[in-house]
Amino acid sequence: MPEQHDYDAIIIGAGAAGLMAGIHAAERGRRVLLLEKARKPGVKILMSGGTRCNITHDCDNRGIVAAFGANGKFLHSALAGFGPRDVVAFFQGEGVATKIEDTGKIFPISDRALDVLNALLRRLERSGVTPALSEPVRDVQPLTGGGFRVSTEKRSLTTAKVIVTTGGLSFPGCGTTGDGYGFARQFGHTIVPTRPALVPLTTQPAWVKNLQGITMPDITLKVFGEGPKPLTSRRGSVLFAHFGLTGPAPLDVSRAVSGHPQPATLVLEVDLLPDLSEPQFDSFVQAETLAHGKQLLAVVLAGKIPRRIADQILTLCDLPTDRKSAALSKIDRQKIVSTVKHLRIPLRGTLGYEKAEVTAGGVCLDEVDSRTMQSKRMPHLYFAGEVLDLDGWIGGYNFQSAWSTGRQAGLQV
Repeated sequence: MPEQHDYDAIIIGAGAAGLMAGIHAAERGRRVLLLEKARKPGVKILMSGGTRCNITHDCDNRGIVAAFGANGKFLHSALAGFGPRDVVAFFQGEGVATKIEDTGKIFPISDRALDVLNALLRRLERSGVTPALSEPVRDVQPLTGGGFRVSTEKRSLTTAKVIVTTGGLSFPGCGTTGDGYGFARQFGHTIVPTRPALVPLTTQPAWVKNLQGITMPDITLKVFGEGPKPLTSRRGSVLFAHFGLTGPAPLDVSRAVSGHPQPATLVLEVDLLPDLSEPQFDSFVQAETLAHGKQLLAVVLAGKIPRRIADQILTLCDLPTDRKSAALSKIDRQKIVSTVKHLRIPLRGTLGYEKAEVTAGGVCLDEVDSRTMQSKRMPHLYFAGEVLDLDGWIGGYNFQSAWSTGRQAGLQV
């Protein structure tokens, strides 16, 4: 490394990817400066997973790749060096014991995101990285003799290599305001249009608010536009809220909603009982109403779905909520079955970046070497983490991407 530079590597952004990049660069003997605009590093880590920090997912590398759709193949090299089991081993080696939940999510046993961040900061300190907080980067320029000049509000520095780990636009309160996209553009990079992902959905019908607080642990969601085929679908848990729907399944399909030019034209189709086919559920309703004619119809339906949802289903089918089960016509029964299996909810959109866990879009992957995270447009410039056009399902996948790509970049500088 040329001695005339102040640092061998400057990393911009002290989130998950930046911390991991700094650790692995400095442990190779590099002089590393880690610049962060916020007063504290890893703010998003502390907020994640309901302040529990879902560090990765209990699956193999192929499972991680699948969670990112068509762009997932970009992660093959990074995951080969640092997959889910390696992440668990890394944190356990730093004193953070982990647990696997039924959903496959991996959390610290303590359920404390702070333990995850503290482990990273301890390792960062041991590695010899120089952290600089409350120091936003204003400009990055190439030097004629090689390397870069990085200008902050406080000083001007030179470095042989730069790693951009600034995150996206989600949770702007954390300081993620898209700065990295500007740095990428000035070096000729294409920015795939960004939009909120893993974000709650907002809905049009007023009746959705009546179901506020109800959780359905296993439903299937499909997002439909004008065509007969769904834009996306996902099975998982859903929570009804005053604004619409949240929970794993709505968050996972939200990318298609926020990326649509007219989200208010989209319709969400909900299958409240994905384990039952329509004929099976029809048989259940038929048998139960015949056997329990004196019971309220809503009570019969409550054998399969929450009572408040059952009441709402009847209202949507133009049936009174105090109707008895007796003498239910075939037409009304089929209407109920169809509504439970294909509950259609017109959408408004999403809650936007303010409530999005990640950002879809970002630095075009075709312009970054997946083996090294180095720019194909500018030598010695690297990208890692959410600033890239990578967004996966909820469940620790996005942290896995950040750890893996951050480490990969750190090993190159």
